[in-house]
Amino acid sequence: MYGKRTETSSIETGTGTGTGTERRSPTRRQRGQTTQDFVVGIGIFILAMAFVFSFLPSLITPFDSSAGGAEIAQADRIADRVVTNLSDGDRPNEINASEFEDRYAGHSAAELRTELGLRASENGGDTVAFDRVNVSVETLTDGPPDEQHVNSTALAAGETYNNQSAASTARIVTVADEEGALDDGDCEPACRLVVRTW
Repeated sequence: MYGKRTETSSIETGTGTGTGTERRSPTRRQRGQTTQDFVVGIGIFILAMAFVFSFLPSLITPFDSSAGGAEIAQADRIADRVVTNLSDGDRPNEINASEFEDRYAGHSAAELRTELGLRASENGGDTVAFDRVNVSVETLTDGPPDEQHVNSTALAAGETYNNQSAASTARIVTVADEEGALDDGDCEPACRLVVRTW
């Protein structure tokens, strides 16, 4: 019914005589890869991967913060509370400098902990603080950190920050200064409210 199928075959002979094709196993020199080549290649690959996995974390380390998520959230919460407490409803990011002095700057660390809701414990009459905070208003100009504070006595509160590891958050605010707590032009056009917790 269907067309006839023809088959052709080749005959393999060891001597190479006859009508078939000759097949021989390749010699060692003709082979592409030996077992030793494979082992050396895999060994180099594993060493390269080990180097990458041991070296890569050291590239990321300078950008890693020792402050955890709880400390960062706490600093953000405190910054939000300070801005909310000191700003007017009409101008939400404008804080009042004299109110900042009255509410935060002149208080002891214990009073500030109570005002901001920080954790502390009484231990034999002594207060043990679990959280430390520094709230300061800084200028937006570039320069050394010690020159960035607007007025360290008027617009700073909490414990002294000495470049230790801390979680920090910043808000851009304008400052209403009716009583002249700031030098002229310090917060023109705006300042940075920085909250650090450790």
